[in-house]
Amino acid sequence: MTEPRTLSVLGATGSVGASTLDLVRRQSGAWRIVALTAHSNAIELARLAHEFSAEIAVVADEARLPELREALAGTGVEAAGGPAALVEAAARGADVTVAAIVGCAGLAPTMAAIEQGGVIALANKEALVSAGEVMTAAVARHGATLLPVDSEHNAIFQCLQGNDAQHVHWITLTASGGPFRDWSWEQLTAATPAQAIKHPNWDMGAKISVDSATMFNKGLELIEAHHLFPVGLDRLRIIVHPQSIVHSMVEYRDGSTLAQLGPSDMRVPIASALAWPQRMDTPCEPLDLAAIGELTFRSTDEERFPATRLAREAAQEGGGIPAVLNAANEVAVAAFLDGQISFTRIAAQVEHVLNAYVPPPPGCLSDVLAVDSEARARARQLMETA
Repeated sequence: MTEPRTLSVLGATGSVGASTLDLVRRQSGAWRIVALTAHSNAIELARLAHEFSAEIAVVADEARLPELREALAGTGVEAAGGPAALVEAAARGADVTVAAIVGCAGLAPTMAAIEQGGVIALANKEALVSAGEVMTAAVARHGATLLPVDSEHNAIFQCLQGNDAQHVHWITLTASGGPFRDWSWEQLTAATPAQAIKHPNWDMGAKISVDSATMFNKGLELIEAHHLFPVGLDRLRIIVHPQSIVHSMVEYRDGSTLAQLGPSDMRVPIASALAWPQRMDTPCEPLDLAAIGELTFRSTDEERFPATRLAREAAQEGGGIPAVLNAANEVAVAAFLDGQISFTRIAAQVEHVLNAYVPPPPGCLSDVLAVDSEARARARQLMETA
């Protein structure tokens, strides 16, 4: 009998974590859970840790630790809390670590997992956006394997298998365009948080849903792709594909274009990463292309949605600039969700911070975190004075 593989899920109560554990639940005996973490949902984390007999459960918000301990009393699952505990849990090592903590809070735990040299199924965009050069160097240094879980990057990864990157002519990331893709500028200025988080195709958290609406999500993915698939920024492009069926494409120098198609269900790319280099069953319905009827594509509109332009410029600048972009966007999105700024002010606020703050290139993770902290402070100060 094959020994179960070990798995840690950093961000177990989020959408990616829930999808991962749904797949694990369907593979009885195939996995042994090392660590599960959550930001503040101690009760759900305790339920999952008990169900999967995790070695340790960690809640990032240390104020929720007593609640977690009480919920896990008598289960044999270790409970811990706080940012340092997150890093320690990630450093326990696992055959596969799913890194799905949203935001820069996931940087240090992801780096700790990389340093153990296992497989990192990366769903944390900020890891490569803010610390791409530092993180990819650590992957090489520690012999880790980085597998993308974002549907677009996982699609590219699959399309590149068995092919030489030097033969790539274009890598095309597809974007749904979000809920506002057909809205006028006047409509965008009045968009509400409730409207922004209603993604037409995907079930995602509030922050990433707003990023999809602004197209910052795709801009961040462009920077990620630049680090994951180093073919040059001039060979990376974005196209709007409202149906979210074609998840990305790779065009080769001979004119052949390979595309990965699949349902709008995160369990598909997660399964690809969990089973790699093999395949595994998922409960997802197979595509019915006749029922779908048509697949459409259109160019991006950087007048209404300047986020992709800002991201490309940040990637071209390199160094600490992408970290500034990411931090300023996180602050602006939070302000929008709180009703402090309008939807169209998100990109404007980010651009203002980018123009005002040019940090030195970060050499290590602590440098990245320092840039992130300073950029957030400047972004918050901007909102206080606006």
